[in-house]
Amino acid sequence: MRLMRFRGSRTAPARAPAPPDTDDGAVAVAARTAPVAAAPRRAASERQRGTELLKVNFGPHHPSTHGVLHLLVTLDGEIVRDVEVIFGYLHRAIEKLAESRTYVGGMALCDRLDYVAAMTNNHAWTLTTERLLDIEPPPRVQIIRVLMDELNRTASHWIGTGVYGQDVGVLVTSVMWAFNWREEILDVFEDVCGQRMTFNYYRPGTMQKDLPEFFETKVRGICEQTPGRVEQMHRLLTRNRIFQERAAGVGVLPSSDALALSTTGPTLRGSGVAYDVRKARPYACYADIDFDVVTRQAGDCMARYEVRLDEILQSRRIILQCLDLLHQVSPDLGKEPKSVKPPAGREAYIEVEGPKGAVGCYMKANGTTNPERMKWRSPSFINLGALPLMSRGWKIADLISIFGSIDINMGEVDR
Repeated sequence: MRLMRFRGSRTAPARAPAPPDTDDGAVAVAARTAPVAAAPRRAASERQRGTELLKVNFGPHHPSTHGVLHLLVTLDGEIVRDVEVIFGYLHRAIEKLAESRTYVGGMALCDRLDYVAAMTNNHAWTLTTERLLDIEPPPRVQIIRVLMDELNRTASHWIGTGVYGQDVGVLVTSVMWAFNWREEILDVFEDVCGQRMTFNYYRPGTMQKDLPEFFETKVRGICEQTPGRVEQMHRLLTRNRIFQERAAGVGVLPSSDALALSTTGPTLRGSGVAYDVRKARPYACYADIDFDVVTRQAGDCMARYEVRLDEILQSRRIILQCLDLLHQVSPDLGKEPKSVKPPAGREAYIEVEGPKGAVGCYMKANGTTNPERMKWRSPSFINLGALPLMSRGWKIADLISIFGSIDINMGEVDR
C-alpha cells in the first residue's frame, strides 16, 4: 500500500496574534486586565462584525448559583454586558411569620436564614430581644456566644473557600477537605446543643445549657490543626495556576463602589475597607478580645477568597482567648425571664458580624409575647447587588467565578 507523504512542515504553523497596534489586538490585550475599560472598544469592534446582544437565562435551576437564583445575563458574544439578578423562588415570609411567634420561639426561624452560619443569626435575634428587655447576660454567657459565633464563622468560611475551588474549575478536592473539616465543628455543636445546623441555642439573658466537660479538649484539637489546614488550602488553590488565572484580577470591586453599594464582610474587606462590626460597634465580649480586621487591597475574586482564609486564623485566635477567659469568670449562666414581654412601642436594631457580612435584626414591641414587626438585614442580599458591576465586561465563564467569590446563601437572600 502506497503511503501519501505530506510535503513541507510536519506541524501546522501557529496562528499569528493580532498586531498590538490594531483595534483587535489592543482590545485583546486589555480584555483580561481591564475589562470594563476595554468593553466600549470591544463592543464597537464587534458591532462592526454584526454581533447582536443576546439575553440568556442563567438558572434558577443551575448548580453554579448555589440555590434557586435566576440571573438574566445580557451577552455580546461571550462578553457579559449586564446581569439582572432575579430572586424570590425561596421566599418563605419569615419576617411575617415572626409576628406570630414568641420572642423565644421565633429564634428557630432565623436558624433557617443563613443555615450555614445559624449561630450568628441566633446572636442577632437574642441581642435585639435583650435590648428590648433592657437586660444584659453574665460574662460567661457572652464568652460562650462569641466562642460559638467564631466556630460557626470558621465552618462557614471552610464551605465558602472549599466550594469556590470547584466553582472556578480547579478540583473537587477542596470541597471534600472543607466539608470534612466543617464536620468536626458540627460535631462540637451537636455535643453542645444537640443540633448540627439549626441550633436554637441562645436564650434571652442566658443559654439553653452549659458547655459539656469535653468541649474544651475538642475545640483546642480543632484549633491546633487549623493553621496547617489553611496552608493546605493555599497549596491546593492559592498557588494553583488555573485558580490564579480564574481569580486574580477578575471581578474587581473598587472600595468606593463597595461602600456605595453597602457591601459588608469579606466582599467589602477584600476591597481594602477595614470595617468589621466586632470592632466598629463591639458587642458581647469582643471589646476584650485581641484580633485583627484583615483586608486585601486588590478587590478581586482572589482578594475575597484570601480574606476568608485569613479570617479563619483570626477566628482561631478569638476562640483560644475565649477558652482561657472561661476559666477566669464566674460559672453563673444567668436566668431566662419568666415572661418575655417588652414594653409597647419600644424598638431595637442590632447588628452582628456574620461570616458573610453585617447581620441586622430590627424588632418593634407591642406589649405582648410576640413582636409587632421584625425586619432582617441579610448580608447575602446586599452583597448580591454588587454582582452586575463586578461582572460587566468579563466573559460568561468568569461570571461563575465572580458570583462564587461573593459567597451567598439563598436562604437569607429570599427570607
